[in-house]
Amino acid sequence: MDVETLIAKQAIHDVVMRYCRGIDRMDRELVRGCYHPDGTDDHGSFSGTVDEFLEWVFRLLAKYEHTMHFVGNVHAEVRGDRAICESYGIAFHRAQDPAPHLNLITGFRYLDRFEQRAGDWRIAARTAVTEWASQEEPAQRWEIPAGLRTGRRDTSDAYYALLRELDRET
Repeated sequence: MDVETLIAKQAIHDVVMRYCRGIDRMDRELVRGCYHPDGTDDHGSFSGTVDEFLEWVFRLLAKYEHTMHFVGNVHAEVRGDRAICESYGIAFHRAQDPAPHLNLITGFRYLDRFEQRAGDWRIAARTAVTEWASQEEPAQRWEIPAGLRTGRRDTSDAYYALLRELDRET
C-alpha cells in the first residue's frame, strides 16, 4: 500500500470519527464539515441533501438527553480521489421520556462514498444501515454520582476546553 493511500484512509477515518463527535456533542458545523456541500444522506427514515439532513437530525437529537456513538470497524477502499467506506457502530440514545423509541441501542453500518476535492476528503453520499435495535430500560439506569464530570451536548464539553487550550499553546 502506498503512502498516499494510507494518508487517504486516515483522513477518511478522521471524518467518520468527527461525524460521531459532532452528533453526540450536537455540533452542527462539525457534522456539516464531514460532508461535501452537495453531499447526501439516507438514514432510512430520512433521505436528502446534507442541509436537509442537518435540520432533520438535529431536531431528532434534541429529544435525547444523551447519545453516544461507538465506531469500530472502519474499512475504506481508495481509488484515486474516490473511496468507499464501511463503518460498523453501536449508538446509545437516552431520554428522560421512558418511551422505547427514545431509549434505544442500535447496531448500524455507515456506507459512505467519499471524494477528495481540493485535497479534502469528505462524504459525498452516506447510507445508514440498521442491523439491530434494542430498548434500554430506564429502570436499569444507575445515577451518576454528584461531583463526577459528565459529558455535555454542546461546546461546553470538556473536549472543547482541551481543544481551546491546545490552540492557545500553538
